[in-house]
Amino acid sequence: MSEVMTDFQASNEHWLDAHHREIPAGLLTAHRLVIEKGRGAEVWDVEGSRYLDFAGGSGGLNVGHNHPAVVSAITRQLNEFTGDCFRVAASPAYIRLACRLNQLVGDGEAFQTVFFNSGADAMAQAINSARAFTGRHDIITFEGASHGHSLADCRLTSHSPVGQADSAHGASDIRSLPYPDISRGITEADCRAALQHCLRSGDQAGAAILLEPVQGEGGIIPAPASFIQYLQRICRQYGMLLICDELQSGFGRTGEMFAYQQSGIRPDLVISGNSGAGLPIMAVTGRSAVMSAPRPVSPQGGSALACAAALAVLDVLGKEDLLNRSLMLGERLYQRLVQMREKYACLRYVRGRGLMLAVEIINPETGKRDAALAQAILDAACIEGLLLIRCGITRNVIRFLAPLVTTNAQLEEAFHLFELALARATGRL
Repeated sequence: MSEVMTDFQASNEHWLDAHHREIPAGLLTAHRLVIEKGRGAEVWDVEGSRYLDFAGGSGGLNVGHNHPAVVSAITRQLNEFTGDCFRVAASPAYIRLACRLNQLVGDGEAFQTVFFNSGADAMAQAINSARAFTGRHDIITFEGASHGHSLADCRLTSHSPVGQADSAHGASDIRSLPYPDISRGITEADCRAALQHCLRSGDQAGAAILLEPVQGEGGIIPAPASFIQYLQRICRQYGMLLICDELQSGFGRTGEMFAYQQSGIRPDLVISGNSGAGLPIMAVTGRSAVMSAPRPVSPQGGSALACAAALAVLDVLGKEDLLNRSLMLGERLYQRLVQMREKYACLRYVRGRGLMLAVEIINPETGKRDAALAQAILDAACIEGLLLIRCGITRNVIRFLAPLVTTNAQLEEAFHLFELALARATGRL
């Protein structure tokens, strides 16, 4: 370990060798890089090479790396109080942030918020709240969803190997239904019919419907507004709760503060997170009666530092008009990807909302999804200086999650670098 802790400027390979020795093999990174610093939409590795970061912390770095307002807020809090001791006493930052989220989600109704250090704990809290409030156990989710990978919540993730194994052993409290996806020929009518069949065949309605308004890991697939509205009507009809998982789509990523707002509905529970610009903080915000039904799964979370950072993020989103910027940059990115599709036959569906966009990669000769080609494009883009990541059930979808503070010049540069990567990966260069 002493070799790793030396002061000299090491290479990526030096640090990656240490990564291989010191960290379990299952904890993977998309690129063979070690990032040392970042600013806005740019990062630099330990060798000093610059990259445009269009992976954006899987959608969590909406105000970019090291935003001055966020750094200032963290520094002020650092000089006052850093602890995470809600078991002992609350912090002002925790209460302020809860108040802000209650106003954003509740919009005048009585809502409450609790914070956690991980998405797994936040998911467990939302599920426990729904079950305690309704007195029922079953949860309805959708194929392609990603709601976590812990042993407790992996069954909510239909393509998780652990979830599949658990389902094979007879677990019946999680029901996974089709999700509208034109690329797989699944219509909204198909999904409505499947839901109705599920409700008719069950002994009773479940506790909740759990939905990503835009599926993230599943391939950046937005749910139609009409489908989300239908789900809310079904929940009201059967006494179920509607839970929206906004861990990837929240805080301006899609052009609204939360993606569900584009459908004109208000969920009973909202799971959000990654608003701390790199500091771990996840939240469950819900109707007061629902939130008060159980005790919190874990009171750990919402450290003063993370809450201060999240409050600063909310301020930046408003002051810099980043929700509108997300829509504007997203539209430009969408149009350019559509134009590239005319030149490169490997690009198929371009989809998403705001700066939560993706393009599906296929084999031009067979028309089949091509995960290997998608990875080759990512590798070529990294060499050119553009960081992207994959998603999708078959991992053949490239997603664009640029920070909302990305400049016009950086967006143009990203277009150029991505086209170079396409040319290299497809043998044109």
